[in-house]
Amino acid sequence: MSTPSVMNNLSGKSGLRTKRATKPVGGLLRTWRERRRLSQLELAGAADISARHMSFLETGRSIPSRSMLLRLAERLEIPLRERNSLLLSAGYAPMYSERRLDDPALEQAHKAVQLVIEGHHPYPALAIDRHWTLVASNSALAPLLSGVDPRLLEPPVNVLRLGLHPQGVAPRVVNYTQWRTNTLTRLRQQIAATADPILVELLAELESYPLASTPETESKFDDADFGGVMVPLRLRTDHGVLSFFSTTTVFGTPLDITLSELAIESFFPADPPTAEILARMARKTEAARGTSPHNEPVAALA
Repeated sequence: MSTPSVMNNLSGKSGLRTKRATKPVGGLLRTWRERRRLSQLELAGAADISARHMSFLETGRSIPSRSMLLRLAERLEIPLRERNSLLLSAGYAPMYSERRLDDPALEQAHKAVQLVIEGHHPYPALAIDRHWTLVASNSALAPLLSGVDPRLLEPPVNVLRLGLHPQGVAPRVVNYTQWRTNTLTRLRQQIAATADPILVELLAELESYPLASTPETESKFDDADFGGVMVPLRLRTDHGVLSFFSTTTVFGTPLDITLSELAIESFFPADPPTAEILARMARKTEAARGTSPHNEPVAALA
């Protein structure tokens, strides 16, 4: 397993996506409204228009202005990628750009991602795109992937597949049933928010995996549920059972599709023994290499 530097897994050319919409704008509005479980009256009130006007927009009797579409998209919390599709369906130019993360225009954002991931060492941190494809990680992640089938580490690496596949991390997750349920719940919530067909396919794939054999210790760990505040990841390693909880970092108010779909998952030790083991592993690695891991470039697994 090699760890080449730079964030190079984000695909797509610089500039605007110009895929052609295949559904009338009124139908798209209705679909998103129903997905958000809002009535026409509720959405009209939120957008400060009449219910009659809202009805006309959905049936095609009225053509929404560009500003009206953007207002409705904001109220419906439609992702930026789908807002472009909405604009195209009404005959307007898309508004939101989509660039590679290494595009010069995103240089400061690129540096911010590097800063967060590098600064999180000796704890694992990684960046993912909208489909849970690994974009970058710090060096603290690699030791936790011991025993994983090398094919799962060939780019593009899907983090959810890596975690739940029977030949991935799953066999070493002590509280596998609990962790799997939490992971699939998060994915279902993301699908509900985005309606992304690729995520729908990914969910079906993950649900098809056979359940990993349950370790004898799982019931004991399930009882320690942090009072319902979080679901820990308890991972069996050569150094003992490590326990983590994670946080997700996203960019605030982005106007670029790439940034809006980028997330950083940062793992923290959930107990003192885990913190001690990770610190000891980092010191050992630093001594062996003669360099500080903080000075190493952000790595993308490949």
